[in-house]
Amino acid sequence: MSKKSRENSSKASTESAAKSAARPAAKSAAKPAAKKVAKPVVAKPVAKARAKKTVAQPVKPAATAVAKVAAKAKPVAKAPKAVAAAKARKPAPAAKAVAAPKPAKAKLDQAPALAAEGSLAPGFSLPRDGGATVSLADFAGQKLVIFFYPRANTPGCTKEAIDFTRLGRDFKAADTMVLGVSADPLKAQESFRDKHDLTTPLLSDETQSMLKAYGAWGEKSMYGKVFEGVLRTTVLIGSDGRVARIWRGVKVDGHADAVLEQARQI
Repeated sequence: MSKKSRENSSKASTESAAKSAARPAAKSAAKPAAKKVAKPVVAKPVAKARAKKTVAQPVKPAATAVAKVAAKAKPVAKAPKAVAAAKARKPAPAAKAVAAPKPAKAKLDQAPALAAEGSLAPGFSLPRDGGATVSLADFAGQKLVIFFYPRANTPGCTKEAIDFTRLGRDFKAADTMVLGVSADPLKAQESFRDKHDLTTPLLSDETQSMLKAYGAWGEKSMYGKVFEGVLRTTVLIGSDGRVARIWRGVKVDGHADAVLEQARQI
């Protein structure tokens, strides 16, 4: 072998050895590079997980804080209800106090009469036939007879009114005035007066205020029917303004004469 061939062969061996040495180095150099690239890839999901945890952590305290505030707010919400309930209960005694007079009023309405013998006669002021107004005060210092009759122009009431008119002069001589009272309207009273030539003043008590005060209004029955109306009653009031005598459930026949006799005696 020539010197030149030896040099070429030696050169080729050197290059082959260099290449062989470079290959492991390249491999070893490539491996760390791959590892370095892979690290960030693994770190990304970890970062995401951490980010999720970081975001989720503030939510829990916020929900807890809201729950605590809500829990604290519940007693505050109940307090106004309790106050409102207490306020609602306070007026109850006042309502009972206002309602208390009702039973007393009912008793007065159920009473058969407010006028009684020996007591002061209840005052009144009512319209009479012809349009004038008549009051108890108009007869101060005089004796007064008041006959209450159920209805104008009915048989019993007509006879009673005629009897008192017939004895009008006798009552006047006994210093006694006479009045007739019913719940009829004024037109009915005037028709009654004109039809039978009655001279006794006839008063109209459509509200039944005087009738009730003298016990001449209440429950009655006729033909099996029960209803409220005028109870035939007569009251004699003395010159002192007190009730001297009361006739209830009056029977018309002879009644006016009996009242006149009683008026003469007081």
